[in-house]
Amino acid sequence: MGPGSNPSNVKGLSGSRHYRFIKGDLSDYKTTTRILKGADYVVNFAAETHVDRSIANPLPFLKSNVIGAYNLLQAARESKIRRLVHISTDEVYGPVESGSFSEESPLNPSSPYSATKAAGDNLVKAWSATYKIPATILRCTNNFGPNQHPEKFIPKTIIRATKDMEIPLYGGGRQVRDWIYVGDFCTAIEKALERGSPGEIYNISTGNELTNRNVAERLVKHLGKSVSKIVEVEDRPAHDTRYSLSSEKARHHLSWSPAHTFDEALSLTVNWYLENQSWWKPLATPKVLSPAPWKERW
Repeated sequence: MGPGSNPSNVKGLSGSRHYRFIKGDLSDYKTTTRILKGADYVVNFAAETHVDRSIANPLPFLKSNVIGAYNLLQAARESKIRRLVHISTDEVYGPVESGSFSEESPLNPSSPYSATKAAGDNLVKAWSATYKIPATILRCTNNFGPNQHPEKFIPKTIIRATKDMEIPLYGGGRQVRDWIYVGDFCTAIEKALERGSPGEIYNISTGNELTNRNVAERLVKHLGKSVSKIVEVEDRPAHDTRYSLSSEKARHHLSWSPAHTFDEALSLTVNWYLENQSWWKPLATPKVLSPAPWKERW
């Protein structure tokens, strides 16, 4: 399990005969083959995902996002699965000043995280073409919602504001991201399992393009805090200025569209963190809440 995973997120499933939890490492091939034995459908969420951590220590990202993807694909060959959905990211395309990337756009990753995700994507494409693995890739924009690890921007902002701490914005928060509620991305995954074509890539986006400063301002106002708490801090290395994806292909071929507006989803998310402080308090260490986590030792 990576640092962002948490068994308590699925504790409500523990009594179901349809659920089984296996703690393992996909970079270990024996573990991976054991997990996939008898499986029909696989959704690969397994990844190291936090850019700041990848800058401080890239090696775990290579193990999870590249070796882990390789092992999963090899195990999928043996188990003859019916469908594999591989979860990727908009960050593999790199930044774009104007317009939006399509699935045919070249990959141009900027961080160790996005570089390892791009490598994993290429493995999936190659194994699909060469070994006919029935794999589909989803490249999604920034997810947010309940149960997200406190190191991520929106929960970190909520938690720091709740603690009456300053809200640090890298380089002043001028970076633009497209935000999607986690439930809406889950419906896209379901559609990909049902209708996705093997070997295809689908971008998943909502058009909720906002600067990080704008998101922070909405959050502190929602929490009744002063925007004066928002402060500019040093920018992290190679920080991409804007991500933007066209999801026309997914909307047409998968019949997918988001069900939540940004403000509605943001309200649901804020309320969840306010009502579930016992969940995030053990995770929200000073290092996790650091204003410059890429300088920490992970």
